[in-house]
Parts: sequence; structure tokens; C-alpha cells
Amino acid sequence: MDVDSKLNDLPEWRREGDEIRRTIAAPDFPTAIRIVDEIAVQAEELNHHPDIDIRWRKLHLALTTHDKGALTENDFILAGLIDAIAAKHGA
Repeated sequence: MDVDSKLNDLPEWRREGDEIRRTIAAPDFPTAIRIVDEIAVQAEELNHHPDIDIRWRKLHLALTTHDKGALTENDFILAGLIDAIAAKHGA
């Protein structure tokens, strides 16, 4: 898989080793929690769950496929969904 090519389509994400990461700045704390809730629904549907660290209105997300020990297509699918959720909430 060409990770760099996939990241060209996801400019908010950066690669760190076997993960891709993004920080989302929500307008306020309640919106940050709504974003996390929507991400959780999508992650459950995909059976692919991000690491999320919530700090007030900032969400730090990391994606990797733990059972493969590497990045897979699922990471990039979920990253795109996360971008759409963040945009919908003005983040």
C-alpha cells in the first residue's frame, strides 16, 4: 500500500510510524463530545476503533490496525469518515 499517496487525499493526517494521526479542534467541549460520539458509531460499524485522547475541545486521534501491526485500508477509510464528521461540526 502506498501510504504517502493515501495521505495526499487526507491532508489533515500525518504518519507516525505505523499510525496516522490527526488533531481536531472543535468549537467547544460539547461539540467535541458529539464528534467523538459520531466517530464511535462509524468505528463500531467498521469494527475498527481509533485511539482518542480528549483534551477540552481538542481531540487527538490515532489510527492503526493493531492486529496487523501496520496501516491498512480500514485506517484510511475511517480517517476519511472522521474528516467528514469533523467538517460537519465546524472543526
